[in-house]
Amino acid sequence: MLMLHEVGRRVGRRQLARDPEGVRAGAGVVDAATFGLFGLLIAFTFSGAAARFEARRHLIVEEANAIGTAWLRLDLLPPDAQPALRDLFRRYLDSRLEVYRLLPDLDAALDELQQNAALQGEIWARAVAACRGAAGQPATVVLLPALNAMIDITTTRTMAGRLHPPPVVFVLLVTIGLVCAMFAGYASAGARRRSWTHAIGFTTAIAITVYVILDFEYPRLGLIRVDSGDQVLVELRESMR
Repeated sequence: MLMLHEVGRRVGRRQLARDPEGVRAGAGVVDAATFGLFGLLIAFTFSGAAARFEARRHLIVEEANAIGTAWLRLDLLPPDAQPALRDLFRRYLDSRLEVYRLLPDLDAALDELQQNAALQGEIWARAVAACRGAAGQPATVVLLPALNAMIDITTTRTMAGRLHPPPVVFVLLVTIGLVCAMFAGYASAGARRRSWTHAIGFTTAIAITVYVILDFEYPRLGLIRVDSGDQVLVELRESMR
């Protein structure tokens, strides 16, 4: 951005030397349209990224509630069926936490997701068998829907982590930001001396804004972290002792 700012300024200086009167003719309209488009694009991408960030944190709480509810409803099973299922629940929650600890190692996280799926299948099979041996229907009616919700939320969280704007949106954001830097340099061509304060301030503000948008989109890779939301799952795991 600094380089294009300087390019724009030099182009503007040359145009000013050739045609002092017409160098700014119509430029204001183009500048306003381009900067307006850039501001609109930043607003939409920032708002969408922040909304997805909050949705991901909300899903962590939903998963903790789903696992906690299913854990409590294990009390409805026959006493001899509970220990094995409770041990599977502990292993399952450890595995869920491990998936997100492994990021950004995507291959390792995907392997751990397969372990999640295997544990889900084992939990479901044991729960169904235990419900058949339970006296009456409360265990079947109450426990199995809770297990189903616990399993479903994992897919929801996985897909929420994969949903991002198309790459072309980020390419457009960066491209228009660079164009705006060049136009800003062109607009400063009339000044006799460069104003590094304005040039550096403008480019820094834009670069930081774009970085924050990307950080919101990938909250386990940068400075903005969703890891703190995992604490509710850690606390739930500690309560399962």
